[in-house]
Parts: sequence; C-alpha cells; structure tokens
Amino acid sequence: MVSRSRAAVWRIVQKSRPTQNKRARERARQEKQQQKTARRLEARDRKATRPAAAGGEDPDIAGIVPGPQPSPWGEEAFDDVNEDE
Repeated sequence: MVSRSRAAVWRIVQKSRPTQNKRARERARQEKQQQKTARRLEARDRKATRPAAAGGEDPDIAGIVPGPQPSPWGEEAFDDVNEDE
C-alpha cells in the first residue's frame, strides 16, 4: 500500500474546485438564459394583446407637422435680429 503525503492529498482535493466553480457558472448562465427567454415571451404576449394605436398614428409624433416649425420664442425674437442688420 502506498501512503500519500499530505501535499499530494491536498492537490487531489483541490482539483475538484474548478469543476465545481465551472458547474456553478454554467448553472447560473442557464438560469439567466431561461429568465431572458421568459422575458422575451412576456414581451411578445404583451405586444400581441396590446390594442393597436387608434388611427394608426404613432402617439410620439402625433400632431407634428412636417416643414418649418414656428419659433418657440415667437416672432419677436426674429424681429430684434432683423433690426440690427
């Protein structure tokens, strides 16, 4: 029977740790992937059940008219600039 030194035994015990860490990382990665898949399915269901916008117009740009826009400061700001010239 061959007796092993404590250092040799310690190296054998220590070898399993990276494997355990790798398994834990892989498990965490799989759980994260499952959560992402669940979030995507929920978002897809929300989009499918959400009523369409009335009139087919995007609410973010409703009421915007293309072309030159009126000055937010009014016509007075332009009158002052024109008088200086």
